Amino acid sequence: HVQLVESGGGPVQVGGSLNLSCVASGWDHTNIAWFRQAPGEAREGVARIGSTSGTAFIADSVKGRFTILLVKEKKAVMLQMKDLKPEDTGTYYCAEDTVGRSGSAHWDPAKYNYWGQGTQVTVS
Repeated sequence: HVQLVESGGGPVQVGGSLNLSCVASGWDHTNIAWFRQAPGEAREGVARIGSTSGTAFIADSVKGRFTILLVKEKKAVMLQMKDLKPEDTGTYYCAEDTVGRSGSAHWDPAKYNYWGQGTQVTVS
């Protein structure tokens, strides 16, 4: 059973930056993504990366502001967020998908088997 542990959330001012970390117990040949969910809203995928290929995908809604990175020696996936806006507020989750996908499937929560507990980001 894969375990995913997020950290790094907190309050941040509009225009500020924040780095989130997701440490994964399983690492080989898989895909890790970051999703976020605001109260009353659907879960939204924002970034995804292959643990072996390092190929990254960024959702259009955050492109240019969010970056996803592998830190292989720590078995971690970082989400670097800059120029934060109030609409970026929400609980951020990392999740694992063992299957390679394309297009909109990257952002379908139902494709992901394992989820972390989430970390709260509040932009004000």
